[in-house]
Amino acid sequence: MRLMQFAPMTLLLAGFAAQPAFAVLKVGDQAPDFAAEAALGGSPFTFKLSEALAKGPVVLYFYPKAFTTGCTIEANAFAEATPRFRALGATVIGISNDTIETLKRFSVEACRNQFAVAADARSKVIQAYDAASTFSRSMAARVSYVIDGSGRIVFTHDSMSPEGHVTETLKVIERLQARTGQPSSTTAPRPSRPAPP
Repeated sequence: MRLMQFAPMTLLLAGFAAQPAFAVLKVGDQAPDFAAEAALGGSPFTFKLSEALAKGPVVLYFYPKAFTTGCTIEANAFAEATPRFRALGATVIGISNDTIETLKRFSVEACRNQFAVAADARSKVIQAYDAASTFSRSMAARVSYVIDGSGRIVFTHDSMSPEGHVTETLKVIERLQARTGQPSSTTAPRPSRPAPP
């Protein structure tokens, strides 16, 4: 009987946890430029979207909270796929409203030194990308964007489930690379041979 008293509250809380973002930017929208404190392999640096886009497309993914189960699963999946993203010329960056100190650890433990995570403690980037959770406007929902080299959003994936974000964004990056036909930015150019005398 006592369990039945808590069932409605449990369902209500589960509903909040599964809510997608309040709204997301649309395909074709210009991606808001930003710079943010970030960490890669435990080392802090300033991530600048404009600099990353100069090298190729960017997979920008928002997640609610470092070291929670879903966010750790998602970070592990992006870490495993990052060499493939990199080979296709894409940069992966995760963003949450965690502190940079927390993200230094998260970038090592969950991201496995493979990609950077940025701190958005004031939720300015979260708000600019309409990636706020409906549960808390200062916390990110789980939203992934693919931004092409021109700075346009070419794909969005809005789901609180950590599954699907990596596979769907990777498919889009593969299509972008196939369409442009350009070698990835991580492919070293072949050295030219001097002409024979």
